[in-house]
Amino acid sequence: QVQLVESGGGLVQHGGSLRLSCAASGLIFSSYFMGWYRQAPGKQRELVAGIGRGGSTNYRDSVRGRFTISRDNAKNTVYLQMNSLKLDDTAVYYCKADHYGLGSSYWGQGTQVTVSS
Repeated sequence: QVQLVESGGGLVQHGGSLRLSCAASGLIFSSYFMGWYRQAPGKQRELVAGIGRGGSTNYRDSVRGRFTISRDNAKNTVYLQMNSLKLDDTAVYYCKADHYGLGSSYWGQGTQVTVSS
């Protein structure tokens, strides 16, 4: 059974930092593309950052330079370091695992990030 468990969310002031973690189990982690998504109230879920099997990364424009995605295949964990947080970063953050060859994907349960002024 595949499980993705996010942690590290919380309440932070504008300009602060948080580090999210997503621990995966039940899959061959190193073979999956990992992504962090977020969904704010009343908005669609959007991709924030992704990291490929080889470590290549991509970011949405609004977080580039402030967020850093990384992975530790030995720990089956993907991270999202979020710096210089803004009010607009408030959302539930989800991690997702995709194996394009197998056509399989899995979601975590999400972790709330709230940025206060």
